[in-house]
Amino acid sequence: MKVAVIGGTGLIGSQVVKNLNAAGHEAVPHSHSTGVDVISGQGLDEAVAGADVVVNLTNSPTFDEASLAFFQTSMDNLLAAAQKGGVGHFVILSIVGADQVPELDYYRAKVLQENVLAAGPIPYSIVRATQFMEFMDAVLSWTADDATVRLPATPIQPIAAKDVANAVAEVAAGAPLGGIRNIAGPEIFPLDELGRITLSRKGDNRTVVTDPTAGMFAVVKGDVLTDKDAHLAPTRYADWLS
Repeated sequence: MKVAVIGGTGLIGSQVVKNLNAAGHEAVPHSHSTGVDVISGQGLDEAVAGADVVVNLTNSPTFDEASLAFFQTSMDNLLAAAQKGGVGHFVILSIVGADQVPELDYYRAKVLQENVLAAGPIPYSIVRATQFMEFMDAVLSWTADDATVRLPATPIQPIAAKDVANAVAEVAAGAPLGGIRNIAGPEIFPLDELGRITLSRKGDNRTVVTDPTAGMFAVVKGDVLTDKDAHLAPTRYADWLS
């Protein structure tokens, strides 16, 4: 099976390519560095030509309102190229609970991406993941100063990027789902507690202050960032930190 992985040189994409090739498929990474531009459309027809499956792992360069235009344009261009190329399965990676947080521009943009795919002409699969463990440093930096890190107690269920890549590769190699597969890490933490665990393991002496108004996840209520019915990945946070 030939798989065109758009965004195939990034954190998830590079591992998806590796996994698919190890399983005997022909996975080819495409990105800006290989001459593919999902916004202008440059190189897309050539990238998907002859592919059985397209996996789109490109991401908006911003998390604000501009992300909606990015996902609309990129999906329109990719779907057109994929349809022209006779692609039989189109896979994207999204976020668990994205449809429940319309207050966040980026989450609305990911829902838009899902809807464009579902309404399109190609059989599809959507993999929704919880927050990546690899993003914790960025989350800590959003509301930090020299002495403290302010975080809400929003529950999250972090997943390792390698487990996300495994799930995306598995879905890409299978029949189209015609819907969504949710994946999550095996443990649920309040975000403030996860911050304390992370800083402690790194030997960082800053104090985590619980602040329900701090950062992007402050607007997320309840269990939006967790999914008790998701396919659970094996990697625990302490093992990932190690």
